[in-house]
Amino acid sequence: MNGIKTAALLALLSSILMIGGQMAGGRSGMMIGLAMAVAMNFFSYFFSEKIALSMSGAQAVTPESHGPIYARIGPMTQRLTQKMGLPMPRLWVTPEQTPNAFATGRNPAHSSVAVTYGLLQMMNDRELEGVIAHELGHIYNRDILISSVAATIGSAITQVGYMAYYFGGSRHSDEDEGGGGGGMIGGLVMMMVAPMAAGVIQMAISRTREFGADAAAAKYTGSPDGLISALGKLDSMGRRMPMEASPATAHMYIMKPFGGGGWSKLFSTHPPTEERIAALQALRFQ
Repeated sequence: MNGIKTAALLALLSSILMIGGQMAGGRSGMMIGLAMAVAMNFFSYFFSEKIALSMSGAQAVTPESHGPIYARIGPMTQRLTQKMGLPMPRLWVTPEQTPNAFATGRNPAHSSVAVTYGLLQMMNDRELEGVIAHELGHIYNRDILISSVAATIGSAITQVGYMAYYFGGSRHSDEDEGGGGGGMIGGLVMMMVAPMAAGVIQMAISRTREFGADAAAAKYTGSPDGLISALGKLDSMGRRMPMEASPATAHMYIMKPFGGGGWSKLFSTHPPTEERIAALQALRFQ
């Protein structure tokens, strides 16, 4: 099912790239958008993991490079993967002081789990285990590919919107092959629509995924309590220390990495923390 969703997402976002290209540059722009879509689909599938890690500034965690960090998260990750029947993912740390984490990759054999420095500093071992189990839950549920693809193409759509705005107006009307409309007007529309389109798609694929990963974490750690405590801390610290992250990658994190209201709340990529905690608490009685 996730494979079908991924294909549909690639097709939809490819269409947006082509339409945006036509609005900004007529028929020629549409062909450029098509070429970008083909290239983006290829890179999204095979390189989305590396792109997401690069965007977050992640560093690989190994016994040689980050001995103390690996000694803390390596054994608990290995223990959890054995319970879940998963291969050991690559481990990463990002420089952010706000506590957060994400998983990425195209399948369990090609997957990564990244945590921020802030998460390591602010979580006890039980809470940290709950967070890592949540990220492994995304890998176990096979939903990391669609998440990684959305991050890559969502970022591309946003950039195309800005490029259309800045360069669309330079096209003369007599160069409009196929009635693409005014370049500046098309570019302005794309500048507004592209980020919202990416946000809507990310919202659609993210909200139910978080409940599934939360439930997997509770199951394989043996209790929902560690993750419940971690979510409370993540929500509190996230409000006090909003995290600098690209909107295109927001859906990948265990907790929404930045606050705000208005449009930000409308396009939220995560269900409310209170609902997630309530769902975890209900698992105690099952």
